[in-house]
This record gives sequence, C-alpha cells and structure tokens, in this order.
Amino acid sequence: MPRSTTAHIDLDALRTNYRKACERAGNARVMAVVKADGYGHGIARIASALADIAPKYAVACIEEAFAIRAAGHPQPVVLLQGVHAADDLADCVKNQFEPVLHGGHQLQWLGQGNHLPDFWLKVNTGMNRLGFRSDDLPSVMARLEKMNAFPWLQGFVSHFACADDAGSTMTSAQTATFEAATSPWPSLMKSVGNSAAHFIPGQPLFDWSRPGIMLYGGSPIVGKTGPELGLEPVMTLEAPLITTRTVRAGESVGYGAAWVAERDTRMGMVAIGYGDGYPRHAGTDTPAAIGGRRIRLIGRVSMDMLAVDLSNAPEAREGDMVELWGRTVGVDEVASCAGTISYELLTGITSRVPRICG
Repeated sequence: MPRSTTAHIDLDALRTNYRKACERAGNARVMAVVKADGYGHGIARIASALADIAPKYAVACIEEAFAIRAAGHPQPVVLLQGVHAADDLADCVKNQFEPVLHGGHQLQWLGQGNHLPDFWLKVNTGMNRLGFRSDDLPSVMARLEKMNAFPWLQGFVSHFACADDAGSTMTSAQTATFEAATSPWPSLMKSVGNSAAHFIPGQPLFDWSRPGIMLYGGSPIVGKTGPELGLEPVMTLEAPLITTRTVRAGESVGYGAAWVAERDTRMGMVAIGYGDGYPRHAGTDTPAAIGGRRIRLIGRVSMDMLAVDLSNAPEAREGDMVELWGRTVGVDEVASCAGTISYELLTGITSRVPRICG
C-alpha cells in the first residue's frame, strides 16, 4: 500500500479566507488568484471551491486559464503575464480570458487581430518588472485609441513591491504614481491590491483586488503569521512516523552528522523529505507536531525522510501521523526556519504527495 504522506486541503478554510479578503476589500470586487496550481493546492479544486463566490479568477499564464475552463468554470480569467504569442489573443477572445498587456510587442499583436479580447494595461509604478512607465501611458493610450481598442480596455493594473513591509513608504508612493498616471481616464477600472495591501490601513484598493497567499492561509505581512491575521490554514501537510529509536548521548543523526545528542534522546524518522517539497534548509529546531503536541526536527532533511525529537511526545509510535504544517504548526513558522516564505513552501510540494480534500 502507498505511504500515507498527504497534503489535506480544507476547502471550507479557503472559502473563509476569501470572504475575509472581501471584507477587507471594502467596495472593491475580489478576483481570486489561483496561479501556480492554486498555490500548490490544485487549481481545479480551488477554482471549483470558489466558483459560486468569486466573480473572476487571476492566473499567471494562459495554460493555467485553460485548466480553469477544463474544470468547467465560465468566469473571466485575468492573465497577469499577458500573452506570450500573437495567436494567444484569439484564444483569449474565444475563452473570455483578459490578458494584462505590459509591452509594446503585445500592443503590436493586439493591432494585428480582427477581434480583440477584453484586456488590461500594466502600469510600472516602481516594481520594475513589467509594465509601461507612467510617463509613457499617454502615448500608449493614444496608440490604443488609434487602433479603436478602447471598447475592450478594462482598465489599469499595477503591483506593489513592499506592501508586506509596514515600515516602508514605497506602497504609498506607488499608489500616488498610479493615481496620477491613470487620472485622465476615470471611467476605466483600476487594480493594485495584492494580499498584503488588504492589511494596510487606509490603502485604496480601487475597483478590483487580487488576493493570493491570504486565500491559502499564509501571511503576506513580514513578521506576522496567517493565524495572527485571522486567516485559516488550507493545507495540512502530514507524514507517518516509520521508526523510532533512542539515540545515545554523543551519537549523531543523519547526513553530515549535523545533530549530536547531548543526552539519550528518543527520536523518530518521518516519511517526507525534500523530494516531496519539504524544505531542505529547515534544520534542527524547526517545529512539527504529533497528536497536537509540538516537537522539533533534528539534523538535516534528506530526500525522503527527516528526523524528529520525540522528547515532547513520549507516547508516539510507528504509524502515528506527524504534522509538518497545518493548524498546530503554521506554514509561516516553517518558512521562517527555512529562510524562505510560505509561498515557496506551498507551491513547492511535489506531485509525489497526494492532495486530499476534507
């Protein structure tokens, strides 16, 4: 029989988090960001769980949008990276995809088409990844007017670089740039609000917000965990204890002998490793849990296994399930120990780990 290493997906928690985003969005409507396979949770099941409450989805690329259509959902889908080839625009028209256009080459493709999709323009307000500079926007709009493309232009999009940092002034500066750049076209819609922006007091979210990580229970704010922000974990990652033993004082565990017992210590091996997407850099003292009791990792994470100190769970036995993250141990805690963010952990769980709803 297969091992019982599993990612449990709580779709009720997902819906609760989406409603929390709606509450925080005020008058803005909320498009659900389900890119990267629904942040590792499974794009089809995530889209299905939100289908009756989310009026619009957002993804990175067109193949993710097709996955939503394959799951049977008709809502408009915003393509945050736009399109990667001219022919993609015809697919956008046919399937009600809304590309975010960010470069002159995409405008050229738009002008070559006989039929246009609904589309957005990306405004570069300081992130400096994608988008038209604010001072170039008048010429871009003039070009679109000459193409008679205005009826399909939905509005403007930008993205914040430092909204996760409460001490940064960059978000307010980007907002001011965005408002000034788009003010000549007040009838067009605006969207800037990533997850972090929902937690900035007084931050305008305009017409559409775009929550991502907060839908899955991860924190978008530096120094805060998802539960501290009122978010519920959607993924609980579990794996079984496959052996237990007592390591004597002075003995080591695992590769590189990275952990040496200071005293006789009962430990266990857990059937999960970096081959499953658990972070290799999560070392000694990274929290886990068993039977609701917090325990800790010891030594190095290997490809298929990791070791835990069972001193705080003396009744633990082979076959018991270890929570790597979930309701007892937050994914943000594990991410901090691994020197990364919850986004990477959730999207990094490999296909070797089955996702089970319930």
